[in-house]
Amino acid sequence: MKCLVTGGAGFIGSNLALELEKLGHDVIVLDNFSTGSRENLKGFKGKVIDGDATAYEFKEKFDAICHQAAITDPRHPDDDEVMGQNLGGFRKMVELAKKCKAKLIYASTANLYGNGPVPMKEDQEKDVTCAYGKSKLMMDEEAGKLAPSMPIVGLRYFNVFGPKEAAKGRAASMVYHLTRQMKDGKQPKIFKFGEQKRDHIYVKDVVNSNILALDAPSGVYNVGTGIGTSFNDLIAHLNKALNMKLKPEYIEMPYDPKTYQNNTQADTALAEKMLKFKASWKLHDAVNEYVQVIA
Repeated sequence: MKCLVTGGAGFIGSNLALELEKLGHDVIVLDNFSTGSRENLKGFKGKVIDGDATAYEFKEKFDAICHQAAITDPRHPDDDEVMGQNLGGFRKMVELAKKCKAKLIYASTANLYGNGPVPMKEDQEKDVTCAYGKSKLMMDEEAGKLAPSMPIVGLRYFNVFGPKEAAKGRAASMVYHLTRQMKDGKQPKIFKFGEQKRDHIYVKDVVNSNILALDAPSGVYNVGTGIGTSFNDLIAHLNKALNMKLKPEYIEMPYDPKTYQNNTQADTALAEKMLKFKASWKLHDAVNEYVQVIA
């Protein structure tokens, strides 16, 4: 199968491109390298194109398009840029998929659930708090209208962590940032009083969800573990993995409570039924593996 991975030098995209190639697929990567890194593609043998998903014109034909390219920082300072890049890239990939008669798999987000009730179900009322969430919700809505006429799958990622995320900077996971602080011998900083929860999902599981999506029916599905872990409990996992006993430093919440997600937890029933996806990595196992590669 010939596959295009946009954002293929980024965090999830590079992990996905390498795995697809390992499985024997012919893979091409497109990335504008705004946050992606060529280092992430070490060992990748396929073609890498330096270009933007909103504008690049392909001559190749593809069987599947895995669209990961996006501005993913919910606190990006330019809302217009977020909307333009995210919607523009998505619509360009829709055009390409139609032209190639390819299946389109794209990254959505749990951010669009905001502070809605948990566990978060795909059809619940949305609580959009930023341009990033708004852009992804609009993509999901457009995908719903397109589904009768083309194969299209949206994957609502929860809180993804794992190797190759360092280049994301402040938008990298809590697991990454807290591990860095602890490895530097500093107290891990979390908001008072560490009771906020996240559905932390390992990138290897997220890659698997994309591979399963190649054979799944059109739809939008949650990609999470179904388990919410508090920041206090996360630090306990990290202390155990790092053989440390650092206590958290509680700091004031710097964000507007209306825009900060206090709790994320996926309802996984639809993904298990339609996508045949269930996260296989337990948090403690994933953390144990991941902390070994964080510099």
